[in-house]
Amino acid sequence: MDVTDRAILSLLQREGRLSNQELAERVRLTPSPCLRRVRNLEESGVISGYRAVLDPAAVGRGFQVLAYVELEGQDAETVTAFEAAVMEIEDVVECLRMFGRPDYVLRVAVPDMDAYSQLCLERLGRLPGLDKLTSQIAMKALKPGGVLPL
Repeated sequence: MDVTDRAILSLLQREGRLSNQELAERVRLTPSPCLRRVRNLEESGVISGYRAVLDPAAVGRGFQVLAYVELEGQDAETVTAFEAAVMEIEDVVECLRMFGRPDYVLRVAVPDMDAYSQLCLERLGRLPGLDKLTSQIAMKALKPGGVLPL
């Protein structure tokens, strides 16, 4: 990966809807080599996808919670069952497996406190291998998502 690839990645992280023509102009390439570079970055897995970034409040998911999960055990069966179950819960919009405690951090997006309470009772509290669930409510998202420094 060279300086031009990094420039392409930096621009696409901030403005993913740039046309190839505009992208090529900004990185000082002609469109054909620029498109080849983008496709190479996609095929090599550096670019893993494209998506629209939504305002959670605008789509009724403005209540953001960080849920800290500790499991009863760390064996492969417990971890696999837990991870498979979490993947099925659409309100969990991010799941990070951690070193040390907690074992997992979940980012949950729901409409309000009542919805989160219900989610805890019906789904999160019943996750396989769950030992402890602790929640913190986000007051404000100062730097949501984020751009990777290149």
